[in-house]
Amino acid sequence: MGLGLLARRSSGRVRVASSGGPDASGRASAAELLGLGPDRLGSAATLVQFSTEYCSRCPATARQLADLADGYGAEGAVRHLDIDLTRDAATADRFAVTQTPTVLVLDGAGASVARIGGPPRATELRDLLDTLTRSTHVS
Repeated sequence: MGLGLLARRSSGRVRVASSGGPDASGRASAAELLGLGPDRLGSAATLVQFSTEYCSRCPATARQLADLADGYGAEGAVRHLDIDLTRDAATADRFAVTQTPTVLVLDGAGASVARIGGPPRATELRDLLDTLTRSTHVS
């Protein structure tokens, strides 16, 4: 029971990443590991959603993230990408995805700045995106 309560309390929380890469050790950025070129990234942020076919919460999360990205303007400041892991265990392992949806927040350079396990808490995610876009988004 204690683990269930802990999982529920942490689900959807934005966890800021310690390092996004590439760095002095030569580690690749999350965007590079996913094969995402600059043309696929938002100029300020990209919301990468990992989903599976059998995930019941993934469609609603995809709509939430797409609406949130659209709210930052049509210029592509924030983009949403959905990556289906149903038949891609290698990517799931590479990014240590143990539940879907899982969302990575990338900065404009494609470095991972945060991770969210479960459906995101909109207020926390909006605060992070406001910081990345240097704007204030009023809901």
